[in-house]
Amino acid sequence: MKAVDLGSLRGLLLKCEKPSRYTGGEYGAPDPGWGAGGFNFCACFPDVYEVGMSNLGIKIVAQSFEERGMCADFCFAPARDFGQGLKELGVPLYSLELKAPLNEFDMLGFSLQYELSYTNVLYMLELAGIPLTRKEREGGRYPVIAAGGPCAVNPEPLADFIDVFFIGDGESVDADVAEIYKRHGGATEEFYREISGLDGVYVPAFTDFEYDKEGGVKGMSGITRIKKALVSDLDGAIFPERFAVPNCESVHDRAVTEVMRGCYRGCRFCQAGFIYRPVRKRSVQTITRQACALISQTGYGEVSLNSLSTGDYGRLGELLHSLKANLPSEVTLALPSLRADSFEEGFAQDARKTSLTFAPEAGTQRLRNVINKDITEEEILRAAERAFDAGYSAVKLYFMLGLPTETEDDLAGICDICGKIRAIYSGKKRKKALRISVSVATFVPKPFTPFQWEPQADEETVKSRQDYLIKHLPRGVRLSWSAYFPSLLEAVFARGDRRLGRVLESAYKNGCTFDGWDNLFNEEGWRRAFDDCGISPHLYVRGRRTDEILPWDHIDVLVDKKFLAAERERAYAGKVTGSCAEGCKGCGMQRACPAAKGEL
Repeated sequence: MKAVDLGSLRGLLLKCEKPSRYTGGEYGAPDPGWGAGGFNFCACFPDVYEVGMSNLGIKIVAQSFEERGMCADFCFAPARDFGQGLKELGVPLYSLELKAPLNEFDMLGFSLQYELSYTNVLYMLELAGIPLTRKEREGGRYPVIAAGGPCAVNPEPLADFIDVFFIGDGESVDADVAEIYKRHGGATEEFYREISGLDGVYVPAFTDFEYDKEGGVKGMSGITRIKKALVSDLDGAIFPERFAVPNCESVHDRAVTEVMRGCYRGCRFCQAGFIYRPVRKRSVQTITRQACALISQTGYGEVSLNSLSTGDYGRLGELLHSLKANLPSEVTLALPSLRADSFEEGFAQDARKTSLTFAPEAGTQRLRNVINKDITEEEILRAAERAFDAGYSAVKLYFMLGLPTETEDDLAGICDICGKIRAIYSGKKRKKALRISVSVATFVPKPFTPFQWEPQADEETVKSRQDYLIKHLPRGVRLSWSAYFPSLLEAVFARGDRRLGRVLESAYKNGCTFDGWDNLFNEEGWRRAFDDCGISPHLYVRGRRTDEILPWDHIDVLVDKKFLAAERERAYAGKVTGSCAEGCKGCGMQRACPAAKGEL
């Protein structure tokens, strides 16, 4: 391996924005050791350094290789100025610490956190001098191009470009694949055949699709069932107890621990709540040890207790007490995933007092019942009052527009909640003025949810509902909303099939990169790509029949499709299923789920 010489990039580094993104040498970064263990892996995050360095998942994946003595490095999507500079200089995209060209690794593993990052996968491959498609790479000496993360549960829109998808908990299966690669002496046909038999591994070359005249999936052939990988013991799972401290401030600039994985709640719009089932928890002792190790190693002044719903951790009070007793007194705790009905004043006293975030999602109890958000207005208001009494003076509220069965009454409910929160705050003398922020996102129907068959609301409908809130929210409430076309695009690629590969490549060639960034989004380039490929985005955001073959039906996340359909019927009946913690709901994971066995 011949490392890229940073000296040759001096001129580019001096004129680009934030050169510290590209130099490596972070405090606490281990030496990856090129060639260690006979396998070289690079975790690739298709967004800028500050976003990627905040991601816990890629750190866990890299740790799985390091624990087997293998080389593991990182690479992030360079901003456009630096990427263009690399092209002009003829320098390939390289890894962070080793400065090794990406095309010399044995495997590149892309983390798919968001559908609008897909063009950046192609961007990084091209900068690395690697052909974009599987077909173009056949017979060449290129790395295995792998991908995992939450978006991988519908791998088909990227199937033309990715050799291997990791589905589910990737803590060990990715390193298992590396061992098989070594045994076969490379990415041979026999290698791909063997790894396709592992839980959590999907090789798209072994699955074919047939489409009907209406544009739906007519059938599949080849390997048609891929079962997700599942880590049953989170307490004993791989977790890095040392992080590299970023050279510049990252999006989440703090130490991060994972309290639990999965969620009991079953909100019908929430993909994460279904694909990360069942709930698995780390012990108080393990979390405390990991948090103390990270603070000692990094010098951070804050620890974030991460999960989908940290308030559902049954021993949260004990955990907070343990952390306070063992961490330096100046270290603060962040609880970013508290639901309103799990918010306690004692938790607020232990967390740093910036703004508090609640996600009612819908403005009325009727619509919250539809989406199985079993939280009442009284609980929201009570949580807000406790927060105000604990010293908070800013509240952020998240809602969705375009949910199934939504009416104008539900929009009026959003305005009513804001008014009632303001009345609670002004009911007592406070030191600061109250700040209320309302953010409304366009609902995106996602695979493996009870709403996976729903249509997405059209642009006219969404705009009219945004206009209603602009006119009717109480004065002084700050409103923000998402642009429609990026949400449409998110829905298209969330529920798309393999034919979208042509659109994706065309959009990339039209200059579309960093699509998740409002100031960089190229709507005209995307519209031209769909037109040039003769594919309508509306094909993918239409309503689906429950007996229709879905492009992701070959992926088994262990949740029964019949259960999802039954939950959809309950939604339209306005019935709340409630939390798994209150009793097993029979989603299909009973044999693997601790809650179903009474282990809460």
